[in-house]
Amino acid sequence: MKKLRIALAQINSTVGYLSGNAKKICSYIKKAKMLKADIVVFPELAITGYPPEDLLLKPQFIKENIDALHEIRAAAKDLSTIVGFVDRNQVIYNAAAVISNGKLVDVYHKRHLPNYGVFDEYRYFKPGKRFPVYNLGGIRIGVNICEDIWREKGPAKIQSLSGAEIIININASPYHEGKLSIRETLLSTRALECRAVIVYVNMVGGQDELVFDGGSLIINRDGNITGRGRQFREELIVADIDIKGPSQKVSDKNKKELKTLLQNDEYIENIKIPSTLKKGQKPAVRQKKFIRMSENEEVYNALLLGTKDYVFKNGFKKVVIGLSGGVDSALVTTIAADALGKENVHGLFMPSAYTSKESYNDAYRHANNLGIKIVTIPIDSIFKEYLKMFSKSFKGLKTDITEENLQARIRGNILMAFSNKFGWLVLTTGNKSEMSVGYATLYGDMAGGFAVIKDVPKTMVYELCKWRNKKEDRDLIPQRILWKEPTAELKPDQRDTDTLPPYPVLDPILKAYVEEDRSFEEILQMECDRECVQKVIKMIDHAEYKRRQAPPGIKITPRAFGKDRRFPITNRYKSY
Repeated sequence: MKKLRIALAQINSTVGYLSGNAKKICSYIKKAKMLKADIVVFPELAITGYPPEDLLLKPQFIKENIDALHEIRAAAKDLSTIVGFVDRNQVIYNAAAVISNGKLVDVYHKRHLPNYGVFDEYRYFKPGKRFPVYNLGGIRIGVNICEDIWREKGPAKIQSLSGAEIIININASPYHEGKLSIRETLLSTRALECRAVIVYVNMVGGQDELVFDGGSLIINRDGNITGRGRQFREELIVADIDIKGPSQKVSDKNKKELKTLLQNDEYIENIKIPSTLKKGQKPAVRQKKFIRMSENEEVYNALLLGTKDYVFKNGFKKVVIGLSGGVDSALVTTIAADALGKENVHGLFMPSAYTSKESYNDAYRHANNLGIKIVTIPIDSIFKEYLKMFSKSFKGLKTDITEENLQARIRGNILMAFSNKFGWLVLTTGNKSEMSVGYATLYGDMAGGFAVIKDVPKTMVYELCKWRNKKEDRDLIPQRILWKEPTAELKPDQRDTDTLPPYPVLDPILKAYVEEDRSFEEILQMECDRECVQKVIKMIDHAEYKRRQAPPGIKITPRAFGKDRRFPITNRYKSY
């Protein structure tokens, strides 16, 4: 029996920060050496960050990413290293460098390029054609990248049939609610199918709309999880893997099956790597106890990491938020304080003639509970000046949504003035339910730099607030905010239900239509009212032009607006 000590470097790369990413990779190599690891593994495109998007069209960027790889290679002595980068040979490839004792011994090119949802890899990369199996001191290892492991008869199967005892899969797998369980099930299935140990290392960190949650895994050939990384944090996971010998001999039967799996000019290659297996006593390693997060805790942590990385990676130090005394701004402000520190969060309360005393009290009580600064700037005098200015042009016309939106736009201007003057990033407070149906004001409450809860349905907003209060073991978010009826307070006695169905009715329709692509008739089978469903679908379709102008926000559902769901603005198709 042979033993392999493997280190999974679950790191937070920053897109385009080649020198910083390389420095971080080298520091983790040093940590792995100290723990006597035989091999250290880094995520997909760890050098460039993921996704680098159209940076990949810049030849200089590709060259500098390869230069960074050679810096890492020089530092990777006395162990083997696998690291994601962009390879170039007339075309470019999503690649994994295989380094042994400071020498680049091989490069694997990703075979299956995802081109759905948030992925757009065919725009940039060419798929690989070879399936290497590496012999490291008598241990046979297959290396592949992210999407490759999701294919039932893909590279993992081909490499295992070629004798691989361990499959190392490097990833930049974005988070959405429930993704960890999906991965666990998939990887356990692959381990059983391949009769091989699966080593799965995933990136962690926020990148624009995406959050990478880590959650790296080691799964034995019986499909059982034997090692794992925590979610939403960087760490080095070190584990000893016992190799009992190949479970799949390269028999005539396997060779026959391989012929059916290999396509066109694809081929297998066996490569011997200079052994970096350590002999003698090694420092003890202990697996941290894994406690699975609840659904709300998982989503909340994704929002924390996404907010923190967006703000700080983009060079901001502080944020400003319009506080209304409502549940959405309460959740965004709480997330901001938790993610950035209370000293970096500023609140503006901007009352109009329609703002209730309760909203004032709730906003200030919440701000005081968080320990953030809050300033009141009334907008009524400005609003009156607008009405006076428009009095001649609007003479004889009824008051309508125009006057409501004017108030929202005044607030947007004030927030942006503070942003300009002090360099604070404006965090908007609209949720997915509102964004879906266009219940928001362009250049008003949609004005800002980052939309924290853009992909969080309203019903989940309440759940997250309740979870955060329970975690705090006090009403950090005042109870009245959680039970009072939602209102924009832009006219007398206004309620959200004046315009929208109640959120417990609205949100299931939105999920069915936006995230699951269900037809009108299928949604009706959910015991939904026909007229209500027609109204909601019409509102969703007509609001596409607004959503295109909204700030980016964190993806936490299987299908978010933006990269995930790309509908034409000019569109006469009716789903109802």
